[in-house]
Amino acid sequence: VQLEESGGGLVQAGGSLRLSCTASESFFSINVMAWYRQAPGKGREVDGRISAGETITYPDSEKGRFTISRDDAENRLYLDMNSLKPDDTAVYYCDASPYGDHEDYWGQGTPGTVAS
Repeated sequence: VQLEESGGGLVQAGGSLRLSCTASESFFSINVMAWYRQAPGKGREVDGRISAGETITYPDSEKGRFTISRDDAENRLYLDMNSLKPDDTAVYYCDASPYGDHEDYWGQGTPGTVAS
């Protein structure tokens, strides 16, 4: 599975970004998809997960600010980020866990910078 993220950029604190992730294979073959972030000098952290049955989980720090969604017909995953803070500055990655596959697949990432 090849994944390509887009939608990152520079935004002022309090602003919004919408990230997109397009997959090379049908989403109907993918069980769980997720967004992760990696801030400078830090490890990768999850921002949200969504299953094929649309069970969604978020870390407590982002509940209410971020919304993850998937469009299986378009093979796209989205992350709507609102009320952004400078601490949200990171490279954002899309992750896919296909059915029957023990591997996770990652995109190249899209950088998001939040200016104070």
